[in-house]
Amino acid sequence: MTVRDNLAAIRREIEAACARVGRDPAGVRIVAVTKYVDAKRALEVLDAGIADLGENRSDQLIEKHERIGNQATWHFIGTLQSRKVKDIIDKVDYIHSLDRLSLAKEIEKRAARPAKCFVQVNVSGEATKHGLAPEETIPFIEQLRAFSRIEVVGLMTMAPHTDDEAILRACFRQLRMLKERVQALGMAHAPCTELSMGMSNDYTIAIEEGATFVRIGSALVGSL
Repeated sequence: MTVRDNLAAIRREIEAACARVGRDPAGVRIVAVTKYVDAKRALEVLDAGIADLGENRSDQLIEKHERIGNQATWHFIGTLQSRKVKDIIDKVDYIHSLDRLSLAKEIEKRAARPAKCFVQVNVSGEATKHGLAPEETIPFIEQLRAFSRIEVVGLMTMAPHTDDEAILRACFRQLRMLKERVQALGMAHAPCTELSMGMSNDYTIAIEEGATFVRIGSALVGSL
């Protein structure tokens, strides 16, 4: 299957998920996760009509950025080491994994313009996942007032790897409710209007629970 064929099927799934909950499909943004494919395949994504590319390793992002440049909107979606910030900060449009003050300080130091960041929340509480505990999230975001080059555009989570829809739905719903609590605080540096949640195996459930950014890799681009 070509990227274009895969995308058509994904768009149909997104439209169906939105119809089930009365949402406009235009409110869902697809981030094509290209970490397992080369720049040639990533360019096919752009040709198919998706502008957003997501990478979870700095070296791979830099390599693809050299080939593709500003044709794409770049998302860093993996754990970001503070020492790697300087390498990617002028290349990315969104960072989906802000979860500690040391990283915020490095972004503040290196960014030439305000960085659009998602605060990563470990809703499931799994020891193998990064992110803040839900109860730590609002205090952390409040601390970010001091950083003029960080804009908290939303929250991000990774759901457990399970086929249990109830578990997935509860995870996504909890993040949406937390996002709404942040929004209600009306913090200028944290409009927090977005939810980055849902991947190839669970994006339709995430959309039904309010996802505005879905990170889709294998279902869209496959793997090499």
